[in-house]
Amino acid sequence: MPLVYYHDFLPFDFVACWHVLRAIYDGMASFVWYLTAALFASSAITPQNAFGVQGAAAQYLLGLGTGDITGPVVETNMMGYASLAQTDTGLHMRQRSRAFIVADASKPQNRVVFINADIAMGDTGVRRSIVSQLSSQFPGVYTNDNIAFVGTHQHAGVGGYLENLLPQVTSLGYVKQTADAIVAGTVRAVQRAHGSLAPGKLSLGNTTVLDANINRSPSAYLANPAAERARYEFDQDKDMTLLRFDDASGNARGFLNFFAVHGTSLYNNNTLVSTDNKGMAAYLYESFLEPNAMPGNTSFVAGFTQSNVGDTSPNTLGAFCESPGKPYDGQPCDFNHSTCGGTVQDCHGRGPGFRISDFESNRLIGEAQFQGARTLMSRALAPVSGTVKSVHTFLNMATHSFALPNGTTVKTCPAALGFGFAGGTTDGPGALDFIQGDNSSTPQNPFWEIVKGAITPLPTQEQVRCQDPKPILLNSGAAHIPYEWSPSTVNIQMLRIGNLVILVMPGELTTMAGRRMREALRAKLVSSGVLGSDAYVVIAGPANTYAHYVTTREEYAIQRYEGASTIFGQYTLEAYIDKYSSLVSFLADNASGSPPSDAAPTDQTSKAISLQTAVVFDAAPIGKRFGAVLTDVKSTPYRAGDTVRAQFVGANPRNNLRLDSTFLTVDQQVNGQWRAVRSDSHPSTIFRWSRTSTVLGTSTVDISWTIESGTPAGTYRIVYFGDSKPLIGSISGFMGISSSFTVS
Repeated sequence: MPLVYYHDFLPFDFVACWHVLRAIYDGMASFVWYLTAALFASSAITPQNAFGVQGAAAQYLLGLGTGDITGPVVETNMMGYASLAQTDTGLHMRQRSRAFIVADASKPQNRVVFINADIAMGDTGVRRSIVSQLSSQFPGVYTNDNIAFVGTHQHAGVGGYLENLLPQVTSLGYVKQTADAIVAGTVRAVQRAHGSLAPGKLSLGNTTVLDANINRSPSAYLANPAAERARYEFDQDKDMTLLRFDDASGNARGFLNFFAVHGTSLYNNNTLVSTDNKGMAAYLYESFLEPNAMPGNTSFVAGFTQSNVGDTSPNTLGAFCESPGKPYDGQPCDFNHSTCGGTVQDCHGRGPGFRISDFESNRLIGEAQFQGARTLMSRALAPVSGTVKSVHTFLNMATHSFALPNGTTVKTCPAALGFGFAGGTTDGPGALDFIQGDNSSTPQNPFWEIVKGAITPLPTQEQVRCQDPKPILLNSGAAHIPYEWSPSTVNIQMLRIGNLVILVMPGELTTMAGRRMREALRAKLVSSGVLGSDAYVVIAGPANTYAHYVTTREEYAIQRYEGASTIFGQYTLEAYIDKYSSLVSFLADNASGSPPSDAAPTDQTSKAISLQTAVVFDAAPIGKRFGAVLTDVKSTPYRAGDTVRAQFVGANPRNNLRLDSTFLTVDQQVNGQWRAVRSDSHPSTIFRWSRTSTVLGTSTVDISWTIESGTPAGTYRIVYFGDSKPLIGSISGFMGISSSFTVS
């Protein structure tokens, strides 16, 4: 079917346009473009109790809470790698939001909410819904200004929740069930944090964590001035910063931890929903303190937050050519372009456990962060003091003009992605003939020069000049049909907690971009008298809005993946430094009022399109019932290191996400009673679902448990919890139970 264009090459026929998108993305299926959660514990809100605990002796009121945000774990595209082939088939570990509330005890209206969510990135639409629900439930308490919604930037979660079109392409549009799960679980996390508000103390420290990250675009980093690079030992940040939450007696309740490493330990061939290395680190710490509690039900809340992640990788052994039969097989990839034999497909980063599995690499990188946090929690950290403040505004980055420190007026650009974006990274290579570091000095493939105009409008000469030296592949900022392809307006937000300031960033800053950002804002905070010499500044993101990458101008000129994905042009970093610096005065002790703001971005979810097929019905095979055991456990004893497996007659897990619950348990018999000791949130268990017949509506569920060292000897069983949907009628729950087995 031919495309029909409207005015300036905008596709009028969306169905045809979608087919073209599908075709292009099928050809680019393995790109990495990193685009691309106890019930409410407090009582009804009244003027007397609206701010929680009153009259506290300590300087701060602290609240911490957790909520399950896991969306549909099957038949849904996963978020992060933009691969159509990466459709989820089950669950490894549940995704969660962890909420941290800090209020000034003397002025409890001065408070902030930091939400650390096991998702790839914050999103404008999801945040809008979270803010709406919380501001309605807690009027005047939690607002658009003081709620920060930060993603851990993990790439093994459920997709389809971002409201702009471009990141929805591989998920076949918007997946409301995913977004609703994130909103519901996040709101519960904040409710629980609010209900736990109590007087407490904060302290702050940092340590060095080695062997947990490398720079995946070192040739771009080397473009930064030599004198600037000489100030730092590494080409990625090794510092871990930790904000400790104690009760009034000095007992630890949790922490927020800031460290830069991509959530790409689990590759794009993984189809099990999980949390990657930061979620693993959180699990390791929480289970270390409360080994008998189910994940998500610990009283201690460990927040492993993402920082200036842009050019970092957890694949710490480096990138090598996986090219059997080729002379360069096993050799390091090309330094400047991350290619093998001239193409990117065979160039892969290797995690520390690559000879075993990417899940082992994931555990090891999580373990490194866990140990770093453990080191800090064992030390006497510097006390945090000072008031609590927040500032928020909207900035239209498509039309923003500002002055550089030298007085030159420059501007940012409507969003666009370069050819290097399609080359992917060593964490997930691209396809076809795209490579990183391919800028305007190299002639482009004429085929793509033609095709790119069929996907998004061809750029104007002004846009070409503005984005220079980036050669534009996707002019997404000019694509508005059927709704906005990329964001134009972003959330600008800072949180002050005493002498700590958190820069809540709507994108992924590279190592050097983050260093410049932190340094500039700290200097402004100190020189303006807002904070003293003990000022500490950290970056948290990608948060609130996903606006892709932020590089230095020097890195932008190289046009590796990160530069090609800096969508607002070469002055993006300077624009953020300028805007955040202009808001510093609003963090002063006695500051009041709100800064000027551009218009908030328009809601896109009301226009959203979804091509995902709903669950039609489930059926059990003739002579079987839902939950019936198809393959039972062995009768012979198991030992540590063995894997126990059972298969059941299943039903589609999309029928019930079982938030704050589980699809499975491993039960131990204790004094004649069965007690659940493992759930689907433990990394030792795996839940897999397979459709056996679309016509008949039949499916199976495979559950496995790898027995950990130290597991008590005894009698165990595997239990499956499912929900079936009839052709006519209501969804109903059922249960399947394996035979008992022994662990010796």
